[in-house]
Amino acid sequence: MLLLENIKLAIVGLGYVGLPLAVEFGKHRSVVGFDINKSRIESLRGGHDSTLEVSDDELLSAKSLSFSSDLNELEKCNVFVVTVPTPIDEYNQPDLTPLIKASESIGKVLKKGNIVIYESTVYPGATEEDCVPVLEKFSGLKFNVDFFAGYSPERINPGDKEHRVTTIKKVTAGSTPEVADLVDLLYREIIVAGTHKASSIRVAEAAKVIENTQRDLNIALINELAIIFNKMGIDTEAVLEAAGTKWNFLPFRPGLVGGHCIGVDPYYLTHKAQSIGYHPEIILAGRRLNDSMGAYVVSQLVKAMLKQRIHVDGAKVLIMGLAFKENCPDLRNTRIVDIVRELAEYNIAVDVYDPWVSGAEAEHEYGIMPIDSPVENTYDAVVVAVAHNEFRSMGAAKIRALGKDKHVLYDLKYLLERGQSDIRL
Repeated sequence: MLLLENIKLAIVGLGYVGLPLAVEFGKHRSVVGFDINKSRIESLRGGHDSTLEVSDDELLSAKSLSFSSDLNELEKCNVFVVTVPTPIDEYNQPDLTPLIKASESIGKVLKKGNIVIYESTVYPGATEEDCVPVLEKFSGLKFNVDFFAGYSPERINPGDKEHRVTTIKKVTAGSTPEVADLVDLLYREIIVAGTHKASSIRVAEAAKVIENTQRDLNIALINELAIIFNKMGIDTEAVLEAAGTKWNFLPFRPGLVGGHCIGVDPYYLTHKAQSIGYHPEIILAGRRLNDSMGAYVVSQLVKAMLKQRIHVDGAKVLIMGLAFKENCPDLRNTRIVDIVRELAEYNIAVDVYDPWVSGAEAEHEYGIMPIDSPVENTYDAVVVAVAHNEFRSMGAAKIRALGKDKHVLYDLKYLLERGQSDIRL
C-alpha cells in the first residue's frame, strides 16, 4: 500500500472540475495536470484559464503543477484522479465515453500498487462495474489485488467565487478500507472544510447523484407553481416571499434548469433504476417539467406580444444571456437554446447577446453566433434570460431602450424590480 508521502499525483481532465483541483494540490505536492486538448494545455502553460474558474495569479501560485497532453508523462504517477465530464446523449441516456476513454488511457500506464480515483458524477456502481473492467483490460492487472480504486464526487459550482473546491466538504471512498483511509488523507491536504468518508464507493456515487436530483425536483415544483400562479394572475415572487417567512420553507425560484449537473445527473439515476427494473415516476416527471420550460417561456412571450398587437411573424427578439448561469462562460447544457429554437418555430428572428461566452464555442456547440452588442430601438421583445452583473447594472431603462417604441420586456430571472418588466416567470 502506498504511503501518503510517496504519492505521485495526476489529474486527468482539466476542465471546470479538474483544473481547480490540480491547482490546489499543486500548492502542496508535485502534480501532473493531463488533458487530451492540446490547445487547452498550451493556454494553461501560458498562465490563463479560459473557463475563468482559476485566476492567472492562482495558476502561478501552484508551483508544483505541470501540464501535459502526452500520455507518457503519466507513467511517473501512481495515483490518478479522473475529472472528465459525464454528459447525456440526445436521448437523455448517460454517455460514459469520456470516462471509458480516460480509463483506457490510464490502463495503459497503470502499475502494481496504483490507485485510480474518479470524481465524475455517475450512477451507483459505474466505477466498479464500468470503469474498473476497462482498467483491468488495458493494464492486465487485477482489481483490489494489483491496483485499487477510489471515488470522491466533485461539488464544483461554476462561477461561484465563495464556494471553492477547498471550502466545500468532500465525500471520499475507496475500494478497500485501507485505500479509503489513504484517499481521505490525500484530500484532507487541501480541503479545509473537511471530509466525509463514505462506507463504500457505491454509497459515495449515490450520494452525489441524489444531490442534484433533489435540487432538480425542488425547482420543478416551483416551476409548476409558477405556471399555476400565472394562470391565476398571482405574482409568483410575491407568493414565494410570503411563504419564505417560515423558517423551514426552502428558497427555490422558478427558471430554466441547465448546466452540467442539475439537468443531467437525474438521468444517470433513472437510467440505473430502469436497468434494474424500476421505473422512477417522480424524478422523470420533474425532468419533463423542467425540460419543457423553454417552450412555456416562449408561449408566455408570444401571448404578451399579441396582447400589445405586435406582429409575431417576422418579429425580432433579443435574448440577453446564453450561459447556463450568471457570471460565468459555461455553455454546457444551457437551456437558453430551447428558447431560441422555439422562437424560430414562430418565424421570429433572434439575436443573442452574452458578454461572457465565447462566440466560437457557441457557434460550434449550438449553431448560435452571439452579437457583439445590441442596438437601441431594434427589438419587438427583449428577454433577460441570464442574471449577469452587466445586465443588472444596465437597469430597466437601458434594457428597454433596446426595444422599439412598442415592445415586450420579459424578466426571466427576477433581475429587475417588480413592475419594471411586462412579464416575469
